[in-house]
Amino acid sequence: MSVDRRLTLIHEGLAARILEGVVPAETYIDPTAMQVSAPAASLRRHPADDAEQESRLLFGERFDVLLEKDGYSFGQAARDGYVGWVPSEALSGPPRAPTHRVRALRTYAFGQANIKTTPVGLYSMNTLVTVEETDGRFARVARSGWFMADHLAPIGSGFETDPAAVAQRFVGAPYLWGGRESLGLDCSGLVQQALNACGMACPRDTDMQAKLGRSVDPAALARGDLVFWKGHVGMMLDADHMVHANGHHMATVIEPLAEAIVRIDAVGSGQPTAYRRL
Repeated sequence: MSVDRRLTLIHEGLAARILEGVVPAETYIDPTAMQVSAPAASLRRHPADDAEQESRLLFGERFDVLLEKDGYSFGQAARDGYVGWVPSEALSGPPRAPTHRVRALRTYAFGQANIKTTPVGLYSMNTLVTVEETDGRFARVARSGWFMADHLAPIGSGFETDPAAVAQRFVGAPYLWGGRESLGLDCSGLVQQALNACGMACPRDTDMQAKLGRSVDPAALARGDLVFWKGHVGMMLDADHMVHANGHHMATVIEPLAEAIVRIDAVGSGQPTAYRRL
């Protein structure tokens, strides 16, 4: 049986108990539920600081740990199911149930309910937080500091309604392989964050995202449609322009689709492989 290592919590014969009877393993155990307590944390292919960053977790996201090795925890992100190694020092437990999410593109948390105090971290859109108390304009978040309350939205409400408008807010953000935050993100990370902000679940990688929605005629593209290449995705802003994070510009940019198609084909990545409408 073929399994997708990116989404299957198994390592060297040890697997999550939920996989018993589905995936062969020598031992099955219940993972330990943890939570990201750093503003963001790399999820790497191997337990080493110089290993490839395959994704990035945001503060407050749950991470189910199967095992620890060399200062890293191997587990699975609850939000999108991605599996990999996260620095153990970036995790805390037990998880706190989130009450709010960050709706601003990015925001600081402060040591006190005062913008003149020292920031304790910079947090990106879709970060999950647990508000413990409020003080005027401020909300104190567990395991962090004081956030501006109007930069938060209660879980389950206050969603954006236009994914393309959300994606456009990231224009100028640097390109970062595996990134999912406003300080650096990749093409699929941009799409994922735009959809998450609109209350829509979204998988992590482009091949997974290409299964979303339904196929659409490229001659009838509209705002919010997704255009895929092998290993790349962009979101349409209208019939002719898309926004995408890409390694050519090393940033999130708006680009005419026709120009992008020619440029991407010229470097050997081929023509678009799918056009999807959510």
